[in-house]
Amino acid sequence: MNDTARADALLDDMPKGGRGRLKVFLGAAPGVGKTYAMLQAAQAQLRQGVDLRAGVVETHGRAETEAMLTGLPQQPLLRVEYRGVLLNEMDLDGILAKPPKLLLVDELAHSNAPGSRHSKRWQDVQELLEAGIDVYTTVNVQHLEALNDQVRDITGVQVRETLPDWVLQEADEILLIDLPPRELLERLREGKVYVPEQARAAIDAFFSQTNLTALRELAMQTAAARVDADLSRRYRQQGQQAPALRGRLLVGIDGDAQAERLVRHASRVAERRHLPWSVVYVDTGGERDESRLAYLQGAQQLAERLGGEVVVLRGVSVADTLVGHARERRANLLLVARSRRRLRRQWWGRGLAERLLAKGQGLEVSVLDTEVDALPAAPVRRRPLAWRDLLFASLATLVATAVAWALSQFLELPNISLIFLSAVLLVAVRSSLTPALVCAGLSFLAYNFLFISPTFTLTVQRQEDVLTLLFFLLMAALTGNLASRQRNQLESMRQAQAETTALLDLSRKLTAATDRQAVMAAAMQQFAHWPELEVRLQVAEADGTWQVEAGEAALLSEPERAAALWAWQHDQTAGLGTDTLPSGRWWWCPLSAEEGPLSLLGIRPQSGAALSPAQRRLISALAQPLAQALARAQLAEELEAARLHGQTEELRSALLASVSHDLRTPLTAMRGSIDSLLALGEQIPLADRRELLEGTRDEAERLDRYIQNLLDMTRLGHGGLKLARDWVAPGDIVASALQRLRPVLAGLQVEVSIPAELPLLYVHAALIEQALVNVLENAARFSPAQGRLRVSMVEDDGLSFAVSDQGPGIPEHEREKIFDMFYTAARGDRGGQGTGLGLAICQGMVGAHGGRVTVGEGLDGKGATLTLHLPLPPQPQMEDEQA
Repeated sequence: MNDTARADALLDDMPKGGRGRLKVFLGAAPGVGKTYAMLQAAQAQLRQGVDLRAGVVETHGRAETEAMLTGLPQQPLLRVEYRGVLLNEMDLDGILAKPPKLLLVDELAHSNAPGSRHSKRWQDVQELLEAGIDVYTTVNVQHLEALNDQVRDITGVQVRETLPDWVLQEADEILLIDLPPRELLERLREGKVYVPEQARAAIDAFFSQTNLTALRELAMQTAAARVDADLSRRYRQQGQQAPALRGRLLVGIDGDAQAERLVRHASRVAERRHLPWSVVYVDTGGERDESRLAYLQGAQQLAERLGGEVVVLRGVSVADTLVGHARERRANLLLVARSRRRLRRQWWGRGLAERLLAKGQGLEVSVLDTEVDALPAAPVRRRPLAWRDLLFASLATLVATAVAWALSQFLELPNISLIFLSAVLLVAVRSSLTPALVCAGLSFLAYNFLFISPTFTLTVQRQEDVLTLLFFLLMAALTGNLASRQRNQLESMRQAQAETTALLDLSRKLTAATDRQAVMAAAMQQFAHWPELEVRLQVAEADGTWQVEAGEAALLSEPERAAALWAWQHDQTAGLGTDTLPSGRWWWCPLSAEEGPLSLLGIRPQSGAALSPAQRRLISALAQPLAQALARAQLAEELEAARLHGQTEELRSALLASVSHDLRTPLTAMRGSIDSLLALGEQIPLADRRELLEGTRDEAERLDRYIQNLLDMTRLGHGGLKLARDWVAPGDIVASALQRLRPVLAGLQVEVSIPAELPLLYVHAALIEQALVNVLENAARFSPAQGRLRVSMVEDDGLSFAVSDQGPGIPEHEREKIFDMFYTAARGDRGGQGTGLGLAICQGMVGAHGGRVTVGEGLDGKGATLTLHLPLPPQPQMEDEQA
């Protein structure tokens, strides 16, 4: 055994995160002492200090059971009125509002009062377990869904209150409460189970020695199956070879009254042999009436409740399709029912079971005779034949007769029959089998009456004509049947193609959807193909309200809101057609990822009827890629938010690191100068005092430029920069910038080259001046002492300010980066100073005017040239000075 299997077994044995543990007290029949044993175990837990409460306990008036309730805290029951009768039900919300550690819930298979949140008590228990509450509960073996048929065969009583077998299989512990039948009968006679009148009726109807013995055996088999499963898991935990799952069980069903019986039998076989199982229906394209559809859907829903997989296949041969699917799924057991012995099968001996045995080499084929001891089937209601189909068959026969009569003078008699066969084929293709048979019968009569000698009578004189008529009738029936089947198969293929196309279309639309709104729009486009359904997609807000993201926003009733909230909280379907709050008009399906629901899909059929199993399966299939797309969109949003957050943190860190140093430097110099002046005062020579004051002023101006850059960058980033344009001379901008930077440029050889005649600029003069100041300051910082710095202006497509220096220059791969915020070059003794905002602000200011900033080579093959390109608008008209 590999380590993975052992780890899986250990994980299975560990308590699931936050989920309570379920202990079931299983009995063979009422009165064996399940409730008493549960209360006895609860008393032991109470003595150990466990916080427990009795949610609902049915004592049935038994004194010893009521005595065991003494001292146990009890949850008050909820009184529900139904049709004028007050019913006592477990208060699920009251328990969840103040949850205990351990809860006692009697009669697990009990049906709740109509209008309750769940239709069955076992569903209440599932919700309690999900809330982290441990549960002690009781159940009798006759309430297991898979054993329903066996119990009916044994006792003759149809048990109505059942629960799925998987509920028992998921229990953490099962305790079999056994009592020999003789002792149980004695308790009945003594009135310890029912009152004497009820006891006598129970003994006569249900509690016979034979029935109790058989039920006891069923209870022991159920407990033994659980022991086998536990033993197998223990072996796997120890790393030893455990009994492995052997293949798969496939059960083939048809739309008949015994389909549910076959499904229950398959569930029992699968449980005993530890096999996964599937219920398979092969659609051959045959006509199905409403009763067959009802039987089929009932069996499929039962299989889903019992934990089986439901598969619908389409094919011509049931046997070939089943065998092919079995080999594809690596199944080793095929289970089918023995179909009714039709006359042709009695003659030919080729029923479904025989064909499976002939074709399924290597497969185990089991046949269940459902006719033995079976209840009489309910009368089948045939779908009434539409009068339009009969009229169409009659008209087709009439037209074929007229054509045959017109061509009878030119065609031989055998050829006349082909005209009637064509009519039969036409009716079969356009309608169904029954109208085709009607057309064949009418054609047979017309052919005999008008064309077989003696004409205008139904008498046939020649023997060969009798054979001709019989062969004609046989061919008409066969061709009609074949054409009808082909038509039904074509419709089935169209339906399958429509389902596949729907999935492909939705997948294609979702592939192009990049955000949540696009996913919602793609989903609504897909559901728009079903006008008979109203659809909505909604999410739960933190305050408990619903936000409708797409689709119908109609108001919901209180049960519908409760069903939607329950589906959202428990990640399960609820509402119309389910066992949870089914009184509303909406069916709710959560679209979930690993973290929980992402959205809630609501479907409301306009007819008011519940969705069919086929519709639910198709919508569930569409919900899977829809949920995946929502998860992908959410992940993309989270990644984008994380990226922006990371960039913000990076910018903030860079800003703090840069500003904290570059603002501190001028402040430190200013403070040192001021402290010197205050401490020494007149002792400092006048020239030195003047130098200190000028240095303080220079550092203050430097600090002002840093702060101005930060303010400008903030305004640029938030769109708060307003352009107050006016006409200005370019030379004035250059002169003002040089004057502001006179102390910074004092140690450099500054050359200014400005043509005498330059057009005016229509700009925000202060911003362009600040941009030029930033470029000049950047050039001065990187220029060597006594280096050359040239400022020139050129008129080309626009007007350009060029600042060239003799510094270290800027490599090609860095010329784009220097305009990024907080990027500074760190070469040379004078490199690496400043916040790295100057050129970024410069580019932003020039760009706001529709210009750009470029980088080129500097002076004498050294340094760099930064050029500010600004557009030139049409020049204004100058007024005549003499006017």
